[in-house]
Order: sequence, then structure tokens, then C-alpha cells
Amino acid sequence: MRRIAIKRVTVFTGPNIVHSETSFAGSLAIVKNGKPFTDGEYAETFMLDVANELFDDLPNKDKIIKRIQDMPLSARTVHDRTIIMANQVEETQVKDINTAPFFSLALDESTDVTHLAQFSVIARYAAGDTLREESLAVLPIKGSTRGEDLFKSFMEFAHEKKLPMDKLLSVCTDGAPCMVGKNKGFVALLREHEKRPILSFHCILHQEALCAQMCDGQLGEVMSLVIRVINFIVARALNDRQFKALLDEVGNNFHGLLLHSNVCWLSRGKVLSRFAACLNEIRTFLEMKGIEHPELAKTEWLLKFYYLVDITEHLNQLNVKMQGVGNTVLSLQHAVFAFENKLELFIKDLETGRLLHFEKLREFTDACTASEPTQNFDLHQLAGFTSSLLQSFKARFGEFREHSGLFKFTTHPNECSLNTADLSCIPDVSLRDFEAEVADLKASEMWVNKFKSLNEELERIARQKAELASKHMWTEMNKLQPEDELILKTWNALPVTYHTLRRVSIAVLTMFGSTYSCEQSFSHLKNIKSNLRSRLTDESLNACVKLNLTKYQPDYKTISKSMQHQKSH
Repeated sequence: MRRIAIKRVTVFTGPNIVHSETSFAGSLAIVKNGKPFTDGEYAETFMLDVANELFDDLPNKDKIIKRIQDMPLSARTVHDRTIIMANQVEETQVKDINTAPFFSLALDESTDVTHLAQFSVIARYAAGDTLREESLAVLPIKGSTRGEDLFKSFMEFAHEKKLPMDKLLSVCTDGAPCMVGKNKGFVALLREHEKRPILSFHCILHQEALCAQMCDGQLGEVMSLVIRVINFIVARALNDRQFKALLDEVGNNFHGLLLHSNVCWLSRGKVLSRFAACLNEIRTFLEMKGIEHPELAKTEWLLKFYYLVDITEHLNQLNVKMQGVGNTVLSLQHAVFAFENKLELFIKDLETGRLLHFEKLREFTDACTASEPTQNFDLHQLAGFTSSLLQSFKARFGEFREHSGLFKFTTHPNECSLNTADLSCIPDVSLRDFEAEVADLKASEMWVNKFKSLNEELERIARQKAELASKHMWTEMNKLQPEDELILKTWNALPVTYHTLRRVSIAVLTMFGSTYSCEQSFSHLKNIKSNLRSRLTDESLNACVKLNLTKYQPDYKTISKSMQHQKSH
């Protein structure tokens, strides 16, 4: 007789639901801390050991211990819970994107520990009064990483998840040929596929880094010598130990030199600053080793060196100001334009010899003058370097300059006049309706005053940020209300008669100015998929990265109530 297998299932009720909810909560904590799935078993053992002592005087200790013992946290369970929560977050992301009027993308590609290319896709969109910046996916690219390969992988993902591509407004990339190539780049293929204009931005952070590399070109011999000396000391274990012992012996506050990395945006400035702080000890150490680098004592070389220390410090400050999630294109543009003004000031500062903005260079020249009062310094060459840096900045950021009026409209709608070219990139916006609504807005003192209040509030937040940054209180600074959300709330408060203006402003607020979020996703990816977890599957990696980056809170209580627990077959 043929037996028919009957599957028996039991719906979670009572304590089972509690166990399932705590299992989801525990799994989420494990993933958000970048821990392996197997740590669930360790966490359970840890809780049991602690609970055995912590609740020793409670009458219901046995019940607490039983609850912990019954909580499912095996590696397989943690993995499955992670996938389920990531899928729920993804469904919410796609639902909100479909509801939003527009969305924009930040895209970048990197390589993981197994040499597999990973394509990071970050979306920015408005959900109510909140601007979301969410990791949609980390797509594995198995073969080559040409523009066609990246485009094919993304379109397959977009089709599978049913992304509303007609709402895609802009794309921000790192400017690589595979992304912005004229014919076969990702952006060109995307425009061809959609048969409409899509804005493309070259990441403002990458452009700033390219401008900063100009210093290496004109002052290459300075940076080259610094790197050679650092490598001689740090890359050899004995030398490194002996140099650290020398620093301790003379009472230097630092405990070694830093290795330079071209990949890290802030590396050059930090390396030069540390080298300058240890320069006397470096000379002593090289003399002990019988290594001759006479440039380290020459005034001409040292002038260039200390200039490079100061100018890279200014560049690092600009870079840090533009980093972070949620920066608007307007704030990023303002940061660059303000730095260009500072460069003009720096040129005058060098030409006049005041050196008010070059602290290390001024200290060096003052020390030289104190020992030899008649010594003169030719600073015009350094002013020329700064002028070249300024020209490098002026030659870049073209897309940000082109749309500066459009960006400013979000905070000063009554002062900006936009034309057809400005609005052509925003779908379903009529110039006729736009001009009529602007005329109405300018005539309404109530709504004009609302934007005056908005700018006063933005000024207050900017002052608070500057004060907290000067005190290095980064955690407190992150608690301040995001500027983009404040702007969005102001526009959402306007009546429906300003529908077109609101649509234009939301479009601008969703635009990415940098690929910082992609870089952040790669940092998490490399922490998750390390040498110890190199066999992590693509699905598991994508789920872990998504849960690490998302601002959505998985609703594991709802998931638990809807789940069925398979008891036997």
C-alpha cells in the first residue's frame, strides 16, 4: 500500500511566538554587529551563564532559564531569520520607491576578499517627511565589469523587483569609464534604454580627490621622499621597533609613523602631519642608520614640505565636511564653492607672506628667521602651486555649476528663476505651471516668510554643527535634525496649489551629489565578508549588508505571527 506523507504544521501561539520574536531580535543584533551566524549559539550560551547568576535570587529563575533555552539561535536559524528580515526590508523599500514621486541612484563597483566584483546600488527617495537613503542591493558581477555588464546586472535586478524606472531622476557614479563612457558606459546605456534624459553626476568627493592629486604632480618629489622614508622605517620590523623606541625615549606624543594609501581620501594629509610632527626624530634615526637624505635639512625642500602639510590639511577638512549620509547637492556645492574662495585667499596670504592660513609653514619660517634674521623666503612658487590647485577646482564640478540655480530653488524659491533647460530633466513638470505657481508664491507674504523661517532654522543647525565639530562631538552632531528633512517638511506643508514647485524641490532633494553611501556599503561588506567568512553566499552577503545599512526596522513581530513552524513530515 502506498503511504501518503502528511505534513503537520503548528502555528506559533503563546510562548512559541515569544521565542520566535526573541529569535528575530537576537538574529538582527548579531547581523548588525557584523558577527557570523554561528555566534547565535555563543550568545545563547552566554545568556544562560549570565542568567544563572544574575537571576539567582528570583523565584521565577527556572522559567527565565527555560525561556532562554527554548530560544532558537542556531546558525541555520540566524541565517534564515536574516534572509526573511532582509526580504521584508526590501519589500518596504520597493513599496516606498513606487509611492515616491522620484528616486535617484548612487552606483559604484568594488572587489571583495575573494576577488569577486560587487556592484553597490543605493537609492534616495522621499517617503512622507523623510528622505530615505537605502541600499537596494549589492550585485555580484561574475565576469568582466564593463558598462554593459553592470547595466545588464542592474536591469535584471530592476525588472525582478519591479522598480519604477520611469521615476528614475539621476545617477551619481565615481566617473569611471565603465560608468560614464560616451557609448557603452552604464549611464549612456541607461539613457538609451529609457529614451529620455537622465541626470548624471560625477561624485563630488572623487572630483575633490582628483584635484588634491594635483599637489602630488607639482610637489611629487616631496611626497615621493616622504613615502620612501616612511617605507624604510615602517615596512621593516626592526626599524619600526627601534624608531618607536626612539620616540618613547625623547617623549614624543606619537608612537610611530603612518603608511600612505592612495585609496583612502584622508591618508595623504594624516601621513604628512605625522611625518612633520616626528621630523626631528626621523633625521636622528636616519643618521643612526647611516642613510643620507640631505633634502630633509634643505630650506627649499622644507618650504614645499610644510606647505604641502598645510594645504592637504585644508583639503582634508573639505573632504570631511562633504562626507556623510543625507547631504544635499546644494550643501555639497556650497562646500566646494566656499573652498574655491578660500584658495583665492590662500594665494594672497602666500604672496604677502602673512601665512595666517599656513600654520606649519609659518612656524618653520619663524624658526628660520629667529636663527638667521636676514634670510628671505621665496613664497611666490607656493602661491603658484595654490593657483594651479584653484584652476583644477574651477575646471571640475561642471554638472554642479550648471544646475546651481536649480539646487538653490529648494531653499530660496522666491529668489530663483529657472528655465526650460533646468526643468527638462524632471519628468512631468510643466514650465507654464511652474512659472504661474512661482508668481503666486512670491505674492504670498505668508509662504515667503515660511522660507525665511526655514533658512533661519538651517542657519541655526549650521552653527550647532560647527560648534560640535570644533569640539569633535560627532555623536551629538548626528543627533541634530537632518537639513534635507527640514527642507522637505517645509515643502510638504505647502498647499496643493504649489504642487509643481513641490515636485521640483523633491526631485532636487532626492539627487545624490556623492557616492559616499556606496563607499560606506563597501566598508560594511569587507567587514562582513572577511578572510574568515570568505565562503558567504551572495544572498547572505546582500542580506547582511542591507540590514547593516537600512534605517527601516524589520517588523519581526509581524513576521513571527504570520509564520508557521513545521513540526514533522
